[in-house]
Amino acid sequence: MQSSPQVAPGHHAEHFGSLEIQRNAERLGMWLFLGTEVLLFAGLFTAYAVYRSLYPETFREASRHLDVALGTLNTVILLTSSLTVAMSVFYAREGKNKKVLLMIVLSILCGLAFLGIKGLEYAHKFEEGALPGKFYHYAEVKGPAASMFYSLYFLTTGLHGLHVVIGLSVLAWVGVRAWKNEFTPTHHIAVELGGMYWHLVDLVWIFLYPLLYLIR
Repeated sequence: MQSSPQVAPGHHAEHFGSLEIQRNAERLGMWLFLGTEVLLFAGLFTAYAVYRSLYPETFREASRHLDVALGTLNTVILLTSSLTVAMSVFYAREGKNKKVLLMIVLSILCGLAFLGIKGLEYAHKFEEGALPGKFYHYAEVKGPAASMFYSLYFLTTGLHGLHVVIGLSVLAWVGVRAWKNEFTPTHHIAVELGGMYWHLVDLVWIFLYPLLYLIR
């Protein structure tokens, strides 16, 4: 079977009228994908809102037993990573691959630090018995639906953590391409699309942080 022809950097595929049309199509595809991700988390946020309205006191009490300091630190780390990712896009548009690589490496380190801190939080909850569903045996919070709070906590933060891992993989791929000096002022769409995905990861956490840690 004959393989499809490769598209050289800076050139558009033959089924697009121009490079700009191809870039716009790629951006639109990413926006549509991000829209489906938003709908996924919107369903979880809705479930959280419903159960919190039914059991406000229990949710409030359970929220007080989350580590606000670690949650705040993770928020600062993700916001910092969002800045470095935005800077990588800026440098990619100027064709400065070394600076793109530096910003991507810093972003990856931030992402790994976020996962490490979240792992510490999880370990602490495992020790306390603040687990989802039938595994719940946390002595400090005994109100109705206490296990539901931690079920939603692990579900939302766990799914978000999975997206962080995926985002780190995307950033690593972008970093390898920057290391190979593949990006130019007219050929940097991969950095832009990867940055869009990472910003979604940050945006979701900005909603999770106050819902889980601050609204008491």
